[in-house]
Amino acid sequence: MMSEPLNSETEFFDREAIEELQLRRLQRTVSYAYDRVPLYQRKFDEAGVRPEDLRSLADLAKFPFTTKEDLRAEYPFGMFAVPQAEVSRIHASSGTTGQPTVVGYTRNDLRNWADLVARSMRASGARPGHKVHIAYGYGLFTGGLGAHYGAESLGCTVIPMSGGQTEKQVQLIQDFEPEVIMCTPTYLLTIMDAFTQRGVDPRSTSLKYAICGAEPWTEEMRHELETGLDLKACDIYGLSEVMGPGVAGEFVETQDGSHLWEDHFRPEILDPFNLETALPDGETGELVFTTLTKEALPVIRYRTKDLTRLLPGTARPGMRRMERIGGRTDDMIILRGVNLFPSQIEEIALRIPALSPHFQLEISRPDRMDELTVRIEPREGTSSAERDAAAIRLRQEIKVQIGSSALVALAEPGSLARSNGKLRRVYDVRNKA
Repeated sequence: MMSEPLNSETEFFDREAIEELQLRRLQRTVSYAYDRVPLYQRKFDEAGVRPEDLRSLADLAKFPFTTKEDLRAEYPFGMFAVPQAEVSRIHASSGTTGQPTVVGYTRNDLRNWADLVARSMRASGARPGHKVHIAYGYGLFTGGLGAHYGAESLGCTVIPMSGGQTEKQVQLIQDFEPEVIMCTPTYLLTIMDAFTQRGVDPRSTSLKYAICGAEPWTEEMRHELETGLDLKACDIYGLSEVMGPGVAGEFVETQDGSHLWEDHFRPEILDPFNLETALPDGETGELVFTTLTKEALPVIRYRTKDLTRLLPGTARPGMRRMERIGGRTDDMIILRGVNLFPSQIEEIALRIPALSPHFQLEISRPDRMDELTVRIEPREGTSSAERDAAAIRLRQEIKVQIGSSALVALAEPGSLARSNGKLRRVYDVRNKA
């Protein structure tokens, strides 16, 4: 599909040049997808649009969305735009909530993916020669291998630990002395706690940079990790249906949200309740992506269900930034008519000194109304009076800031489940009574 070189020079394009590049690549991508993927031919025809109708960036709004359900319906390889012999690698989701979504990569796709992860890592502080401890899961999940090949592309030494085996993680960090760690923020919190339990000050390690992604996290969690480990923590964003990690990366110098690599992806922000309404930069809505350079699996207007907003670029003025994901439309809890996300609870709890970042949300229906219980651990060393006061304050702050009542149940320190990768925050027990 590619007829122009893909190199790092486009990272430094100004806004006008980026949008000119996007239009060229969009026009080529929609034609390519229509010609090669039966699903897109059906969708375009049903919507009454053809590739030649895309004459401006604004015309992208005429084209239909792609959803996770589309990928599931075409399982396993119906979305591929190239013959099987040209697919160099296959990844897939876990399929825990339904049919897995399958993604494929050509050799060019893998090269571009590695380059974009390397670009994201360099933005976040990693440099050639650094040792990079990768604690994302390997296998069909895109996190581990995506980070791995990106680190190698940057010229780093890779320590491919994968997720889990927390005691071994701690031992290897002490023995191998990496400068960089890549994992989910909640798993980094687990590793930090494991150092403390071993009697080792987490601030004494060799780690200088953490590159975290794969789940929503807050500024309060960043502060927790940075102060607890004496490092700089930055966000990396991606999703397998669009590429994997490296769709956007945060610059360590600014730490003001991840810059989207708009030379490879065209983002939109839409009203999640009325997808016909495009929202301007600065307003929060659902993030939608169109790939611009993918060969094996081009996606047109993919609904991520992630909620964020777009902001002007800073470290790379031509590329817009995305605010850290605050939640997902499918993670949203609707409690007695009020919408809330686990990240909101995290943000409030971590502003209360006596409370730890370890919490779970339990939704129950003891009577006719839904009820939310926040089970949270206090910090070690806090007194009984401090813990009780913190629980009262958390309940009050949830009511004031979110607008809904919740119960707060203090759990014994160390009793709640710890992350071994992605952490489950919400437990719905309404149908288990």
